[in-house]
Amino acid sequence: MSALHLYNKPSDRIADAVIYTILGLFGLLTLFPLYYVFVMSVTPYSEVIANGGFVLLPKALTLEAYRTLFDSPVIPQALRVTIIVTVLGTALNLAVTTLLAYPLSKTFIPGRNFILMAIVFTMLFSGGLIPLYLVVQATGLLNSIWALIIPSLVSSFNMLIMKTYFQNLPQEVEEAARVDGCGEVRTLVSIVLPLSMPIMATLGLFYAVGHWNNYFSGIMYISDRTLYPMQVVLRNMIQSPAVSQDLMIQNMSAIQQLPPETIKMAAVSVAILPILVVYPFLQRYFVKGMMIGAIKG
Repeated sequence: MSALHLYNKPSDRIADAVIYTILGLFGLLTLFPLYYVFVMSVTPYSEVIANGGFVLLPKALTLEAYRTLFDSPVIPQALRVTIIVTVLGTALNLAVTTLLAYPLSKTFIPGRNFILMAIVFTMLFSGGLIPLYLVVQATGLLNSIWALIIPSLVSSFNMLIMKTYFQNLPQEVEEAARVDGCGEVRTLVSIVLPLSMPIMATLGLFYAVGHWNNYFSGIMYISDRTLYPMQVVLRNMIQSPAVSQDLMIQNMSAIQQLPPETIKMAAVSVAILPILVVYPFLQRYFVKGMMIGAIKG
């Protein structure tokens, strides 16, 4: 009896139907909050009031909330700061993580085990929040974009994943490059990095999402409102309607037409849209990189 015939048994088809139904329900539960936030941000306020504040299929659409957001200088400035931090921070994260992980993937490096133990130690214990703030203050990073990048320049977890990936690359390829006269830097740039695109995309996504969603560093190290990242502005809006109106609304007619809740929904949509757009293009690299970097070997 063939394996295909065994798989086509009624019990197997029923089990598959149950599994896909459960996964579909979980998928709907996950997507519904995103859908609801977007719908509420484009539904006219009069229709929201008429339906008791809950609308699933709006009869009319309006972009007034988004227009109000971008007419204010606060959201464009916050987006600009967040994009700069995300792009520059991710590039520096990958560069420094690679320069640390590649040497540590070589067993002949002197002191390698001690350095690895020191890195793992930082995953279990930290110096504390106050010493970290004092270090950032002493280095003159307060109220600068660098305060949102440098304190989290390297993730020990991501570095270990990249090190494991480098260790599992074919050593024969690097040896052939050295025979052809390539030094360590040339081997890394010309041979290793082109073979490491899956793990680069995976960790790049980790770092980018971390920078995009980071609000704690902005609260800790930034007091200048013009340097607030998007997540700090969004947090302030959600916590206090008064803050929302103070930051977003520029005239009394807008206050009468748009309640703070609608503006909050629009701001949340603006904050999550870039990640939703980028993630599908990196998903295949994400899965492949995690499987190879974290499990193999």
